[in-house]
Amino acid sequence: MTTVTDTPLLRVRGVTKRYGARLGCGDVGFDLWPGEVLGIVGESGSGKSTLLSCLAGHLEPDAGEVLFDMDGGLCDTLRLSEPERRRMRRTDWAFVHQHARDGLRMGVSAGGNVGERLMAVGARNYGDIRARAADWLNRVEIAAERMDDRPTAFSGGMQQRLQIARNLVTGPRLVFMDEPTGGLDVSVQARLLDLLRGLVREMGLSAVIVTHDLAVVRLLADRLMVMKDGRVVEQGLTDQVLDDPQHGYTQLLVSSVLQV
Repeated sequence: MTTVTDTPLLRVRGVTKRYGARLGCGDVGFDLWPGEVLGIVGESGSGKSTLLSCLAGHLEPDAGEVLFDMDGGLCDTLRLSEPERRRMRRTDWAFVHQHARDGLRMGVSAGGNVGERLMAVGARNYGDIRARAADWLNRVEIAAERMDDRPTAFSGGMQQRLQIARNLVTGPRLVFMDEPTGGLDVSVQARLLDLLRGLVREMGLSAVIVTHDLAVVRLLADRLMVMKDGRVVEQGLTDQVLDDPQHGYTQLLVSSVLQV
């Protein structure tokens, strides 16, 4: 049964980041609701990755608010103490990097990578931790006999699936994804997208996905924001934006894909 709420999971207002005279992102705002997936698209340099880093707490914006629903009320994550931020990133939040190596411990086994996040939230029973790690490896289509292998022995697609398992094992409510299929072969991308779509729907996850690939947002995102030169130039339901783009820049993005 779906719980109806009038409080967004994430409320963003006026987020701005500058690098000297250059605008990284400017005056960005939106609400993200429980179970909703927001896609952010734009060419390289459009500001989408800067925005994601500000939302996830990897960069401190120059202005704005990033409010998250904690204990029934919106809390400004930019004002949390560092221990509070670390706890939130281990429990309610997760971040899937474009390059899996940035989100994995490459010298630790596959099972250990998943188990570490469980231990970070208080799990201590070795048998339970290993069983849950095995379950999650299975859910991301990694064979149980590979549990004790290190990520260095895995293909790029397998490393990305392992990073997803490591992030989702603690049941976060919000996942940030930075080009989750970037750099992978087309066939591997398709398999990973199917896996992500299934997990998002099954777990009722909310997510913010940054990508340059319109096929990714078409498959995964409920709503879409288009960025150019650090600013949002168009937003709306994904199908509406892609099928009937209103801004000239969005029209150019869509037409460039159709011409490929």
